[in-house]
Amino acid sequence: MELRSVEELMDLLYAGRHRHALRTAALLRRGRPADKELQLAGLVRGIGPVLCPGDEAAGAVSAAEAVRSLLGERVSRLVRADAGPADDDVLRLRQAEEEGRTAAFDAGVLEDWRTVLELVAAGRCRLGAVD
Repeated sequence: MELRSVEELMDLLYAGRHRHALRTAALLRRGRPADKELQLAGLVRGIGPVLCPGDEAAGAVSAAEAVRSLLGERVSRLVRADAGPADDDVLRLRQAEEEGRTAAFDAGVLEDWRTVLELVAAGRCRLGAVD
């Protein structure tokens, strides 16, 4: 499955475990406020269980493939989280996911992330057009 719009992605996010995804993204925003791609990777990993219920590994791969053309290669790689243990971004993502499971704070709502998703997606489209 390849997502073609932010609206399609938002639908999947709403269908998934978006409370945990929101906390993960919010924790990443606190730690790395300028790194929108890392934050979005934390948010969109939540679509994996929707795409492949009961199979975490396949869900991560499916989610990564689904967002690749919309959000770019880096977000896709982070969602897949298949980089080696020396990759600081993957480690930060995993740490935020763990902390997000037990953290109790108001992480906002999915609509808070729509603009960031649209901006990153628009940036990918412009780069693709030039290439």
